[in-house]
Amino acid sequence: MQKIPSSRSLQTALATITDPRDASLTEHRLLDILMIAICCLLCGGQSFTHMEQFGHAKLSWLRAFLELPHGLPSHDTFRRVFLLLDPQQFADVFLRWTQSVRVTVGAEVVALDGKTLRRSFDRAKGCGPLHLVSAWATANRLVLGQLATAEKSNEITAVPELLRALELAGCIVTVDALNCQKNIAKEISEADAGYVLALKGNHGTAYEEVKSFLEDARQRGFAGVAHDFVETTEKGHGRVEVRRYWISEQIGWFADRAQWEKLRSVAMVEAERHVGEVVSVERRFYLCSLPPDAGVLAHAVRSHWGIENQLHWVLDVQMNEDQCRVRAGHAAHNLATLRRMVLNLQRCDSRTDLSIKAKQLQASWDHAYLQSLLNPNA
Repeated sequence: MQKIPSSRSLQTALATITDPRDASLTEHRLLDILMIAICCLLCGGQSFTHMEQFGHAKLSWLRAFLELPHGLPSHDTFRRVFLLLDPQQFADVFLRWTQSVRVTVGAEVVALDGKTLRRSFDRAKGCGPLHLVSAWATANRLVLGQLATAEKSNEITAVPELLRALELAGCIVTVDALNCQKNIAKEISEADAGYVLALKGNHGTAYEEVKSFLEDARQRGFAGVAHDFVETTEKGHGRVEVRRYWISEQIGWFADRAQWEKLRSVAMVEAERHVGEVVSVERRFYLCSLPPDAGVLAHAVRSHWGIENQLHWVLDVQMNEDQCRVRAGHAAHNLATLRRMVLNLQRCDSRTDLSIKAKQLQASWDHAYLQSLLNPNA
């Protein structure tokens, strides 16, 4: 059974964060402010005003485990704290705490992808929207860590830094075509992890070589080419999708193979979609450090898209992240970290199969359930 940290361990982690405020002018403990904010978001709250309202509605319950020496913070206090809080330190605490939550899963797929907080730009100051690169552990269904970049193009420099901060030994790391880079393959390999790197046309000769080899082999039925193959079929929502996976470690022809750390195989995935009478076919190509096992390839490729529908979609639809207009100071970055911490707490609750929205409602109605999200062993 998955080990889940208690409220005490969460509070212990948060208590290590340095308070950015002037101590002589501070009435409310930083830990109290952070815990109220977490509880508010667990119940579906989104804004600093919601945090103040939540505090007043749940004051007697909060006093059971928070000191609150001067009563409840105002929404302005919540805003000021999140504006000033060091986002790197907050993200580091989040990362370390998440590692204590995570359960070791052999060959777990860890997907890396970026997400832009579209309303976080400040046109008056010439600041673009915040872009965050997240690492998503697909079996644990947890955000392992995140790193902010000034813009999407900077993902290439941010991903290696994030990889170095994570424990990835034995995992399979998947990235999109933007991050299919030789230095990223090297970082993953040095972390004792495997990789599946998506190739697209912007990779020029490498893409054309892999595409030409695999498509030619497919036309010949892979005659004379050692490979593994698997086919899957999924039906739903009026659509039938057939996916075919080929992987081969016969890569002596690949001119750049020595430049890609531990490169072992190349792969092709064909998705054939039937929607009514309309049929479409799409092929994608990959560089892999995996042995030629099409089943493992299929699992890694399919798992990668979990970061879209189990993380990014939930953050936007259930937590309204894309519409959040907070942009002053470090507030947008810190709130993004807070949302991911809350989402991890909700994912840790494996006793029910409720949706995230249902868990938010249940937590807002039921103090015992809210406490269980924070301290399931109580």
